[in-house]
Amino acid sequence: MISMTIGRTFLTAFNKKYNKSYTSKQFFETVFFELFFNHPKYMLWQTNSPFVQMKKGQKPHLLREEDRIEKLNNLAEKITTGDRDASIAIGFPASEANEFATTSGLVSDIDIPADEFGIYDSWIGAGLGIGVSGGYCIFFNDPEILLTLYDGWQVYRGFLNENSIDKLAPNKINTWNGQWLNYYHGKKFRKGFDFGVLDNMKMFSHDKQGNILINTVKWSQLFFNLSSKFPDQTLMGYLYSLGQTNKTIGFIPFHFQQARRIKDFYKILFGKNNAIKDSRAYEEMFGIHIKRACELGAIGLHALQPKDLKKYFKQGKTPNFKKTAIPVLKKGESAEDFQTRKQKASNKEYEKVILFRTYKTWLVAMLTKNKEDMLDYTEKIARALHEYREDGRKTDRKNLIEKELLIAASRKKFIDALAVVIKDVQSEYLEIIRELKKRVHLMTSEDFAYFVVLLRFDYAYEERNI
Repeated sequence: MISMTIGRTFLTAFNKKYNKSYTSKQFFETVFFELFFNHPKYMLWQTNSPFVQMKKGQKPHLLREEDRIEKLNNLAEKITTGDRDASIAIGFPASEANEFATTSGLVSDIDIPADEFGIYDSWIGAGLGIGVSGGYCIFFNDPEILLTLYDGWQVYRGFLNENSIDKLAPNKINTWNGQWLNYYHGKKFRKGFDFGVLDNMKMFSHDKQGNILINTVKWSQLFFNLSSKFPDQTLMGYLYSLGQTNKTIGFIPFHFQQARRIKDFYKILFGKNNAIKDSRAYEEMFGIHIKRACELGAIGLHALQPKDLKKYFKQGKTPNFKKTAIPVLKKGESAEDFQTRKQKASNKEYEKVILFRTYKTWLVAMLTKNKEDMLDYTEKIARALHEYREDGRKTDRKNLIEKELLIAASRKKFIDALAVVIKDVQSEYLEIIRELKKRVHLMTSEDFAYFVVLLRFDYAYEERNI
């Protein structure tokens, strides 16, 4: 039922911005219906609603204008007579006499009055859901975001009506909303864009039959780009999914300032130019599944944990960041095949660098908590450990570092291994190791878990210089 609130917030902002005085019904009939339904290709497919209930022989793309007007009148009649099930009022429970249907979502057992205008509000709200990867949509009850989505409605309708891209998927307004909002607040937004520009940005994909699909935006990408618009704010988002089985996660705070924290640390660690150049690559690396993120209670630093990082906490694994060998032209190899191998090696090297930077940025952000001296601290420790290892003649030091110290599951085991290191460490690193022991001793168990993984990554990355 939050869809009513979203629709109402939008309409108030719309009337103010465009100096209009539309009621919900007037806006629905004059603007919403004309954009969403009065065309061969719909922008929204609401199951069991009058717009998708076809008479014998009818198909949506073959409807005449008078047929579509008839369906609009059918909806108005049902609303007037008091129908309030999910096919008439978006987000309401499916029609059952005594209880909510198992497929109902966004509902409450609190008796919320819904007059005629409220039902039209729910339809307007239905067009303002923001689809993200993981199969969920987000409602932000923010006038500026909602008006931006309205601008995107015009673009999507324009694309659907364009003959040169007639195979663009209809009925995907929520998926489109996510991509549009992400693009609008991204660094590459330009007013003079066209379909080709967005296609080159991987907003769409093409199947073998020539159909054009709208890709679902990754929530972390959207989160980062919205943080540029709301750098110091926390917005409450409502997460839901409408389908054969409807799901409601509920209200989740989005801490955009914590996304800014990630970006700031990335620039400090690796330079502003690298942060700009790699923005899309590293933004795609951040973020656990949206459902798992919501289980944390908020969307912030914890939820931005990079994918696949979890295994390094559980398994004590050390990644391989060593430089990829530069390909050499093989005897009898064509220049084209050689260039292909060379490009693959270059891509692999780039991916390693992005992976390291992504993991390190998040771990540093989790550890620092206003202690800026942690930014390059583990890098210094990793360098000292490498010097200690290389100064030995056998593999005992290597095994001590890699099989005991860096995979220590507790502070005690780490300090025990450190006690062996300090006996033979070079004099110039003696004070660093002593300080390390003190820091680890004072860490919480949570901070130690982040710290030892970060040290493991810096140690592995140091291998690139050997």
